[in-house]
This record gives sequence, structure tokens and C-alpha cells, in this order.
Amino acid sequence: MMETRIRKVGNSAVMTLTGEMLALLDVKPGDTLFVVRGDDGSLKLLPQDPAVAEALAAAEDVMDENRDLLQALA
Repeated sequence: MMETRIRKVGNSAVMTLTGEMLALLDVKPGDTLFVVRGDDGSLKLLPQDPAVAEALAAAEDVMDENRDLLQALA
């Protein structure tokens, strides 16, 4: 478990991510993080939009299943 603090900056609240946290998420300053609320009320920080990742995975499955047809159409 890692700990961080929330501080006030202007009208916003800011949570600092340590270098270790950035490395674990494989992100760098300026990248976008997505926050997803779990069924248990927890929050998850994700380096990519889970809906987009799910759609890309589904598209990849379709492309794999239809590779010959797609190559013929190309």
C-alpha cells in the first residue's frame, strides 16, 4: 500500500503521485489517467479508458477471426 496526501491548489484538490506510483501505472507527467469507481466504493486509477480498451480488444478478436476476409478486402 502506498500513501499520498490531498492538498488544495486554487479551487481544486490535488493528489500527488510519487515516482514509484507513476512507474507502476507506466505513465508520465502530462498523461491522462482514468478514475473508475468499483462496486465496493473503491477508486481505480487506469492509464487508459477501460471502455476504449474493451472496444479495441473486441475489434482485435473480430480482426483475428476474419483475417483472411479482411486481407481479401484490402
